[in-house]
Amino acid sequence: MSATAAAFAPDLRALPPDAWPEALTEFYKSGLPGVLGIEITALEPGCVEARLPLRDDLMQTAGGILHAGTIVAFADSLAGWGCLASLPDTASAFVTGELKANMVASTRQPDALTAVAIMVHGGRMTQVWDVTVARESDARALAHFRCTQHLVAGR
Repeated sequence: MSATAAAFAPDLRALPPDAWPEALTEFYKSGLPGVLGIEITALEPGCVEARLPLRDDLMQTAGGILHAGTIVAFADSLAGWGCLASLPDTASAFVTGELKANMVASTRQPDALTAVAIMVHGGRMTQVWDVTVARESDARALAHFRCTQHLVAGR
């Protein structure tokens, strides 16, 4: 793997699957996923599940409703991690090429978000991921997110 690809993310293919959540959490702790405080609860090729406890700085205002950007960043992080867990041997990395989010509800504190990301297409050049983000308190869906990941060739 090139130095650029190594700096992008850990190569999960080189690790046992039970080490994947910790490897991603540790690698991304200094970036936006770490700032958000995402907790990976399940990770395998084609599927990621996670939780995000809510706090004031993730809301529109302290004590207010959830900021849509929190949902988008949470969902995009899961789709990216799922992509890393699902990279074909011909790819070394990925970039998000397109994303869309439909917000259908919101929440306030105290609550947490849960999400499930599922790969709906795994090709040689792209992957497409659907992520459903829900309230933990009652499992109501808050957002439906879809993104396309462009795979970076080379290993």
